[in-house]
Amino acid sequence: MPTYTVTSVAGTLDAPKRAKIASAITRIHSETTGAPTYFAQVIFTEVAPDCYFVGGSPLKGQQVFVNGQIRGGRPAEIKDSLIAQTTAAVAEASKLANRNVWVYITDLAPRQMVEFGHVLPEAGDEARWAAALPEADRAHMQSFAPCH
Repeated sequence: MPTYTVTSVAGTLDAPKRAKIASAITRIHSETTGAPTYFAQVIFTEVAPDCYFVGGSPLKGQQVFVNGQIRGGRPAEIKDSLIAQTTAAVAEASKLANRNVWVYITDLAPRQMVEFGHVLPEAGDEARWAAALPEADRAHMQSFAPCH
């Protein structure tokens, strides 16, 4: 459901930093929106230094760009919280200053997305939607949940 794409110049984020960032984004999204953790996807994209431009010039220094695509319908306070918490968590995990972490949240219409083989529910309607799924689909979806 929510998909967070984290883009950086190759070598900026090693495996431990990526793991911390993925865990933090997943936790923040779940705690802030109430959506189950297994809904969150975090995808890392690395680009060559000569493929990252800001203001028409090659990037100088290190930068991490996070684009979170979430289901529309959430109030501004939730999106503000997602942005602030994500910025702080990514800065901490990457060991970069907040000014080097840019976060964007993009709303997508829920009824224009399919995951786990089904059109997604409106924000806040996840439990009812999941309960109505065929058992095999619900089990597959819940297999993405972390083990506790």
